[in-house]
Amino acid sequence: MGQQPYASARRAFWIVDNGSSHCGQASVDRLQGSHKNLSLVHCPVHPSWLNQVEIYNSIVQRKVLTPNDFTNLEVEHRRLAFERRYEAPAKPFEWKLTRKDLARLMKRVAESEALRPAA
Repeated sequence: MGQQPYASARRAFWIVDNGSSHCGQASVDRLQGSHKNLSLVHCPVHPSWLNQVEIYNSIVQRKVLTPNDFTNLEVEHRRLAFERRYEAPAKPFEWKLTRKDLARLMKRVAESEALRPAA
């Protein structure tokens, strides 16, 4: 936050998960107290739609890396084979959030920021 462009930004948003090092009001107070232009945004606890990388990694953990009784080279071959199989049926999807939806959301965020008491 001490470097540009963050230091001079009117507002900066940090999006964090609910890990123990930054969940709860204490983390909000600590971080926003140190950086007046910072807004800490916590992800939902179970955001299946938000963190696809963690979902994919958990699938790999369950389907490829368990049990873990193989050599390093075998891990690489199993992971690559799984990746090819996993990607085969994949299809693109169409976003439902429009620019107008985003504009309405940003307006609500700005209005809620205006209502927040000054620190």
